[in-house]
Amino acid sequence: MAYILFGSFMALILLRVPISIAIGAATLVTFLTSDFSNALQIIPQQMLEGVNKASLTAVPFFIMAGNLMNASGVTERIFNFANALVGHLKAGLAQVNILSSMIFAGISGAAVADCAGLGAIEIKAMRENGYRGDFAAAVTVASSVVGPLIPPSIGLVLYAFLAQQSIERMFLAGLVPGLVVGLALMTYVRIVAQFQNFPTQPRATVSQVAGTAKHGFLALMAPAIILGSIMSGFVTATEAGVLACLYCIALGIWYRELTMKGFMTALTDSAMMTAVIMIIISFSIAMGWLLAIDLTSQKLADAIFALTDDRNVFLALLLIFIIMVGCVVEGVPAKLILVPTLLPVIDAYGIDRVHFGIIIQLGLLIGIATPPMGIGLYIVAEVGRLRFEKVALAVLPFLIPLILVLILITYVPGMATFLPDLILGPNLQ
Repeated sequence: MAYILFGSFMALILLRVPISIAIGAATLVTFLTSDFSNALQIIPQQMLEGVNKASLTAVPFFIMAGNLMNASGVTERIFNFANALVGHLKAGLAQVNILSSMIFAGISGAAVADCAGLGAIEIKAMRENGYRGDFAAAVTVASSVVGPLIPPSIGLVLYAFLAQQSIERMFLAGLVPGLVVGLALMTYVRIVAQFQNFPTQPRATVSQVAGTAKHGFLALMAPAIILGSIMSGFVTATEAGVLACLYCIALGIWYRELTMKGFMTALTDSAMMTAVIMIIISFSIAMGWLLAIDLTSQKLADAIFALTDDRNVFLALLLIFIIMVGCVVEGVPAKLILVPTLLPVIDAYGIDRVHFGIIIQLGLLIGIATPPMGIGLYIVAEVGRLRFEKVALAVLPFLIPLILVLILITYVPGMATFLPDLILGPNLQ
């Protein structure tokens, strides 16, 4: 069943069938060719059971928060503050791009929202100041990888659901790796600036920095308020999405930039994106049921142990595998397929599930910026009105710092586990 399932799924992906349809069609084909062909009612039963989870209610609210930020003027205020702070550095607007993504991540946690919202502002500003359009787009899509690592994060909510870990623990685990990714990208841009004649801009005065901070103070406080509310116990991680939406609406009203049209657009876009994600999740649950019946996880574990019993070798093979999957399958469906299948193998090698969550999160996120299926590449190409091929070529060098950080996190698990263990206690799994 596993061969039919994955074979038909990959065939449909290569034929450019949308992920949501491909995963459902592959599941249906496998059911029809299995011993369960007379029990197709199992598919809707598994689908409904899969999405009927309270923890998944956080997903639409964090998507909505990201869209509301774009509609309420929050993104522009974040960009202006970051520009005043680091815009004077070599390749200053590229550094601004990365820093803005790190701040934005503390509210939305969605790479797509980062690319579409901040990306429109960042690419336009960089091109107007003399940067090549393809370089501006490449920085934008590479920096969007930070978003789903720094809490709150839609991807980490989904992983916590799949791996039966607390969302709070996963959020804390993603904080340090997210900051390290951001700093690695800023360092890389600074090194590249030594050999490129990037435009520069004057250093902002203290009063100018203070002015942008004051102008965007409420927007800049959003990450601290959201994360602080979770850590203090004021809200659960699931409820934090509601808090983020309410805060963004309040900011839009306070700034007088959130119109009814903008609000309805944000609501519509969020509903559409949530519907697609939930369809994928529901089909993936049915797919997971098939894989469990077929004992795929146990067979995979036996095959890997036959190949190597060395944990470090296994981790190296795991990284290669995850990055390859991320190149052709988007993060949400890839996680839904891989996590239930790989968890028994991860447990057998004694790898902490929280640590594995950050590995697979970053590994699949790199796929956002990796041709040929990287969704971030298509978004920034559309936003910047650039040819996809030019953006794909320009982003390739940025994969170097991203992959180096992934390797570092993989072989130094404390980067992911230290903070949650310190605050929440050891993970008993």
